[in-house]
Amino acid sequence: MRAIVEDALAARDIAVAAATPATPEVEAPAQVAALDPAELNPMIENFLMSDPAILQRMSSALETQMAAAEREQATTAIAAMQTAIFNDPDQVVLGNPDGDVTLVELFDYNCGYCRNALPDLAALLAEDPNLRVVLKEFPILSNESIDAARIAVVVNKSGADYWAFHEALFTSRGKIDKAVALAAAADLGLSPVSVELQMNEPGVSKAIQTSYEIAKALNITGTPTYIIGNDVIPGAIGVDELRARIANMRACGETQCEG
Repeated sequence: MRAIVEDALAARDIAVAAATPATPEVEAPAQVAALDPAELNPMIENFLMSDPAILQRMSSALETQMAAAEREQATTAIAAMQTAIFNDPDQVVLGNPDGDVTLVELFDYNCGYCRNALPDLAALLAEDPNLRVVLKEFPILSNESIDAARIAVVVNKSGADYWAFHEALFTSRGKIDKAVALAAAADLGLSPVSVELQMNEPGVSKAIQTSYEIAKALNITGTPTYIIGNDVIPGAIGVDELRARIANMRACGETQCEG
């Protein structure tokens, strides 16, 4: 802000220099301190309006600073929650359990974008033998989503084919609710009665609560959200972008390599 004020003062001085008798120069900081806000504010406004590019540069600089602050906050939070994010005993692990890169996805079964992103994840699992995928139930859209997530946790704990269940729900038509999830579990040979009895057990609640705690720490508010390394990636960014970030992790240890 001081730089803007000093530039505004310089612009004013240039405009009046020819008509003003020479006087000893005053340091800009001293001028700034001496100005009344009633005089200063219009000067700043006029200066900014005279060159819209200044506002664009300010906006760009602010966005850069905010992005850097968010990355730093995410890095700190991820470091503090390494086990919960990447190695929680209740989480779903697909692909290579010893893979060199881990892709975490937080999702909601009633999220349309998550549904559209399912083929992206399927492609990555099929083509990348060194990818480890962690899926975390993050039901935020409805009570029906919570029921489906609870049943999904039970399916995972049972040792049944979680990916088959996952695909069945995301390829089902209409809202995903308890009935749809129980039917998908039954197709895997699980007893709907037993699953329904287990879905409200403390261990199931704990698994979902862990996702909520991760989301709060990382300021995650939507689905799907991916985590790769120290990078929190909101939205269905597409398989090509996911491939690129995974490749970068292998190349430089970050999702975006310099140079």
